[in-house]
Amino acid sequence: MGKRALITGITGQDGSYLAEFLLQKGYTVFGLIRRSSTTPTERINHLSDQLQLVSGDLLDERSLRQIIETCQPDEIYNLAAQSFVPESWNQAILTGEVTALGATRLLNAILDVNPRIRFYQASTSEMFGKAQTVPQNESTPFYPRSPYGVSKLYAHWITVNYRESYGLFACSGILFNHESPRRGLEFVTRKVTYAVAEIQAGLRHELLLGNLDARRDWGYAPDYVQGMWLMLQAEEPDDYVLATGETHSVHEWVEKSFQAVGLDYRDYVKTDPRFVRPAEVDLLIGDASKARTRLGWKPTVTFDELVEIMVNADRELIQRQQIVQQSLSRHQRRGTV
Repeated sequence: MGKRALITGITGQDGSYLAEFLLQKGYTVFGLIRRSSTTPTERINHLSDQLQLVSGDLLDERSLRQIIETCQPDEIYNLAAQSFVPESWNQAILTGEVTALGATRLLNAILDVNPRIRFYQASTSEMFGKAQTVPQNESTPFYPRSPYGVSKLYAHWITVNYRESYGLFACSGILFNHESPRRGLEFVTRKVTYAVAEIQAGLRHELLLGNLDARRDWGYAPDYVQGMWLMLQAEEPDDYVLATGETHSVHEWVEKSFQAVGLDYRDYVKTDPRFVRPAEVDLLIGDASKARTRLGWKPTVTFDELVEIMVNADRELIQRQQIVQQSLSRHQRRGTV
């Protein structure tokens, strides 16, 4: 009989890729979704007949206990969070409730229902923030620079504390930026590649961005969900950095995205102070030596390949949208809609 896994945040980028990965491994996969008439499920619609979605909320510990009792998972992956860093400044308290205390409620529920469950906490390189050393590894001091980073740091340390205090198999993956065509449009990488596709199609003529000098360690999301799974297959629980070990600026991402369609970004990109964070994280670059050595994990997609994957996916998306719009317009002219 295959293993059973519960994923919070299953409708997000990582949740959808992790669900695919686990289904391929023969898991029965449960996904936690909030009761909401507007819950976006487009990233997992293609898996709808293979997933079992359950309603619950990280703000409600009782619902979490009931879900764990019903689903009886062997593994829980906590990927749910208010994960858009700029928005965490506008919703600092909600970010803390969901991202920090949500993880605590989930750990409490595991402790009450079945302490043998293996638990994965989605930590983040944003916890390093104003990085004290370069590159950053599992021993680097944390210095978060946003409510999101602070909330994730709480969740990270509470996971460590429950592991050490109660003997839970609880791991934190300190993941550096990882992108894909399923990235939300509010994130700078996808904001850029989608804009490039629109500009090439003649649908827009400029792109407004914030700090082009910020540097990040960008990898490919499907590589990183494999790392999450590997952490829970290890003999002992521990925390691991997942990263490519390379750093690139937003400026580089922009330039290469436009180059992919034969355009010069300087003709289209303008900086706008509205998109600059109150406290910027300037340089993040990870050292994933521990994950490489102990888990056998390594990234498989290069920076240039990642840019190309995302630009091409958005070009195809825009083309599909245009075909649908043209078809709709024809039907409207004929009076058949």
